[in-house]
Amino acid sequence: MNDSLAKRPNAVVLLSGGLDSTTVLAMAAEQGFAPYALSFQYGQRHAHELLAAEAVARKLRAVKHVVANIDLREFGGSALTADIDVPKGRSAQHMAQGIPVTYVPARNTVFLSFALAWAETLGATDIFIGVNALDYSGYPDCRPEYIAAYEAMANLATKAGVEGAQKLRIHSPLISLSKAQIILEGMRLGVNYADTSSCYDPGPDGKPCQACDSCILRAKGFAEAGVADPLYLVHGIV
Repeated sequence: MNDSLAKRPNAVVLLSGGLDSTTVLAMAAEQGFAPYALSFQYGQRHAHELLAAEAVARKLRAVKHVVANIDLREFGGSALTADIDVPKGRSAQHMAQGIPVTYVPARNTVFLSFALAWAETLGATDIFIGVNALDYSGYPDCRPEYIAAYEAMANLATKAGVEGAQKLRIHSPLISLSKAQIILEGMRLGVNYADTSSCYDPGPDGKPCQACDSCILRAKGFAEAGVADPLYLVHGIV
């Protein structure tokens, strides 16, 4: 391990390989943390995002990158983990109505619980997650009140917390930013968004479908930021 990293406080960063979590990894490093990246093979319909997460963790110099294996397909209930079509071509108005079928039941709660376990073993008091309450698809586990409630629970749930050895903090630095603001912050930090994968239903080579909610929100963010999406340039999308 690099000596400069060894002197920095450890933090667990949830890393999907998408635009938001990649930005959060860069932010955690800038804030002086030694980031430990945590991704999941959870039975999602495609694994391209894990290839993106691997590249991102390497290029942004995560101290360690772990991919935990769980299988949420056992429960189904989501277009990302079951044989359910991913919605395409929805308007912003439609996205704002109700919780979409791409919501994976309790996913962030499951992911944060794994992060909490790793943080305790690392002696880390900080977990970073890239949830966003503005440009998002209506997921209940992306709201500020959810993050606050989980943080309160987490400090009651571990040996280190009960003994007073840890006071855990869950950082959600993107919670009130627009997608455009997130992109501009990532660019300031030197993030190469060509390495990321946001699409719910990409092609075999990772080419975005350009029609799912996540693609639409990403395209909107780059348009509002006034910059071209480098991932589109890689795939020859005009």
